[in-house]
Amino acid sequence: MKAKYIIGGIIIVLFMFWGASAFFKTTIQYVSIEKAKSSTKIVQVMGKIDFDKVFYNADDSRLEFTVYDAEAENKMTASTMNVVFYGVVPGNFDQATSVVLKGKSDGNKFVADQMLVKCPSKYQGEGGEDYQDIEKHIEAVEKDGV
Repeated sequence: MKAKYIIGGIIIVLFMFWGASAFFKTTIQYVSIEKAKSSTKIVQVMGKIDFDKVFYNADDSRLEFTVYDAEAENKMTASTMNVVFYGVVPGNFDQATSVVLKGKSDGNKFVADQMLVKCPSKYQGEGGEDYQDIEKHIEAVEKDGV
């Protein structure tokens, strides 16, 4: 009777270990542009698109562009990375404020398997930088009676 409990406990521990190791193998971490440039495994990185350096080859469905650090104050001094994405260009790519890329480096460029385009929110002001002022909203609603 005691042997059954010991064997059952061992099996439970083995399954827990197997599940935890499978979970950690499938997680993909966010890294900085500098770390993404040298990564040999699949990572996620966020950056702003340098629209001066975008090229799309429709024959190969190859999009080449450069991203820079999303938190940098100046595009000229920010860390940059050349990116290659194979596939259809997202419809809102030209409106994007930033992108999240999932892929890995092949030495001199980052090859993105997946790309998530971040566009300005409809809740932001006209410049796209600041959120709308709630007090101005309340005044407009009271004035127009909406």
